[in-house]
Amino acid sequence: MIFSVLLLTVLFVGAVSYYIVYAGLHPSPTDEKQMLNYMYSEYPYLKPWMRKLERNAQLRDTTILSPDSVQLHAYYIPAPHPTPNTAVVIHGHRGCAFHMLHIAYMYQHDLGFNVLLPELRTHGKSGGTHIQMGWNDRKDIQLWLKTLDPFLTSPSMGRDAIWTDSPHRGGDAPQGRGGLLRVCIHGISMGAATTMMLAGDETPDCVKCFVEDCGYTSVWDEFAYVAKRNYNMPAFPFMHIANQICRWKYGWDFREASSLEQVRKAVKPMLFIHGTEDHYVPTEMVHQLYRAKPRNKAIWEAPGSRHAYSYHDHKDEYTHQVAAFVKSYFYKKK
Repeated sequence: MIFSVLLLTVLFVGAVSYYIVYAGLHPSPTDEKQMLNYMYSEYPYLKPWMRKLERNAQLRDTTILSPDSVQLHAYYIPAPHPTPNTAVVIHGHRGCAFHMLHIAYMYQHDLGFNVLLPELRTHGKSGGTHIQMGWNDRKDIQLWLKTLDPFLTSPSMGRDAIWTDSPHRGGDAPQGRGGLLRVCIHGISMGAATTMMLAGDETPDCVKCFVEDCGYTSVWDEFAYVAKRNYNMPAFPFMHIANQICRWKYGWDFREASSLEQVRKAVKPMLFIHGTEDHYVPTEMVHQLYRAKPRNKAIWEAPGSRHAYSYHDHKDEYTHQVAAFVKSYFYKKK
């Protein structure tokens, strides 16, 4: 009898722990048409903008191959006028590039930037075996950064065009063939975690700053929070076993995938954004992250906004906050 109870307990704990890994990391197919319809319903001004991009062949598919032979996909949108200012915009958990069209619109339409919309592994048209929660995705974003120079020096733009709007030509060393390339990396939710995890690594000189919107402190913290909130599940023993399963199966663990620890090492400027009514990635997480960032930082909390809805609820203020922060570092003289 005791043995049976123990066996059932072990099986139950193991099954629940495996479910945490499965629910968090298992790929889910992305329906681009459905995502577009959702984005058009939430942000109606995107539809005519997208039609114009498609009509002018400005929504460009591109793929790269990772060192482990995984095909990674992105969309590239050139700026309305030649410029070296570029935003790399990163989507969230089980999203895709189209899920970030509102942020792409802000950068391309309102701020006049080029935009790269990479799709993380197992999302959209990118390959892969499991969702990486930003930790190994940061390495793929480093690969994407290497593709920006060829885009900006395409025949349609020309080499000289890349310099046209620089207020301090010659102030920085050229970035490859593209001259004065300036990049901001902007992510939402898991994309924000990717952004912060990348910020703790060494990045090319062209990367001037980061914007994170509602990212989590670590994969461990986020999974533990969701398990407790949704299922009243304690961290021990479920999270510990789930973490070990992830290590065995995928080679990384929830604790090392820490935005908080990476932010402590981040040197380049970062803007932190979070909705005050976020109950998916709790708002307290942004306070921890902001305190951990050593210097060159700013924070804006969107009043009343739930998870990933800060731009939706406060479009003009969001744009103002991002534009003021990003441009202050794009044009800052050394």
